Amino acid sequence: MEDKQIPRREREKLRHRNDLIAAALRLFSEKGYHNVSMREIAEEAEFAVGTLYKFFKNKEDLYKVLMLEQADRFRDEITKAIKEPDDEVEKLRNYVRVKGKFFSANASMIRLYFAETQGSSFNVMAGLDSEMRERYYQLMQTLASLFERGIRKRRLKKIADPYSLAIALDSLTNAFLFLWVESPERHPFPKDPDTILDILFKGLVEH
Repeated sequence: MEDKQIPRREREKLRHRNDLIAAALRLFSEKGYHNVSMREIAEEAEFAVGTLYKFFKNKEDLYKVLMLEQADRFRDEITKAIKEPDDEVEKLRNYVRVKGKFFSANASMIRLYFAETQGSSFNVMAGLDSEMRERYYQLMQTLASLFERGIRKRRLKKIADPYSLAIALDSLTNAFLFLWVESPERHPFPKDPDTILDILFKGLVEH
């Protein structure tokens, strides 16, 4: 639904909510989740703290909403990329390209998520990890179905079951992206998706 089809009052509420989420992301990224208060988030967004509590019951709720909305957007963008009307190999290239672009465009959120999940204190966000994992499994199933079609059409060799191939490609891509997140200058993400795909498609063994 386009914004102009939403009543003005609802558009304003949505804009306020998005402003609060954006402010929270900025502060969480700068200071870490545990070093930011709800009052600081409200002040950063230039709202009264009461307005913030109209949208989110507490900081944990806000963090969860922020992460899950980003995860949904990521899943939607990746799913769209691998459903483009291309052959299976090109769809896999699209997967690598779009994943790299999403990480690049949302580096602050990515760094925040991995910084917070490395500590045991992340348990304060009960249930978030399981919901993120469910989104991940759904995405892997979609990617596995792409490998399955490619194998059926003989565009790809069946060197492993489709789900294992999906995990392998995702893990390879993540390895490059996690290094990029830590040090973009030292570990730039490959511009050519075949740099990653060829590791899976060609391997190291001479035949």
